[in-house]
Amino acid sequence: MIALIQRVSEASVTVDGQVTGTIGKGLLVLLGVEKEDDESKTKRLRDKVLGYRIFEDDAGKMNLNVQQAGGSVLVVSQFTLAADTKSGMRPSFSVGAAPADAERLYDYFVECCKDKDIQTETGIFAADMKVALLNDGPVTFWLQV
Repeated sequence: MIALIQRVSEASVTVDGQVTGTIGKGLLVLLGVEKEDDESKTKRLRDKVLGYRIFEDDAGKMNLNVQQAGGSVLVVSQFTLAADTKSGMRPSFSVGAAPADAERLYDYFVECCKDKDIQTETGIFAADMKVALLNDGPVTFWLQV
């Protein structure tokens, strides 16, 4: 399971002209699900995403996680993160989870975030989404479990 996380000042996702999720300060989480992923990996990635210390403390050092910084999370499904790009000029998605499995684990990831009492907003799984963000830093990390 892969999460591309971006520290943002604000972010939103729009589907068919309607905003489905919006946050202020926090993390935009682009989530990719692979074939071998399961609930255990989902919880491990949730813990890593929410615990990752990429927000500045009073001394200006990245020492705070999103909850300590008073932020929120916007989770957007992105199957292209599971692409194999090692050869050729076209990505292969052979390691990506089947859509039904990916949706189940995406929903589980969102619920796992909410279980930690953090405001969690979402896009719509497999929809054509327009994602807007104001990257703070920029600070972007690739997390994988």
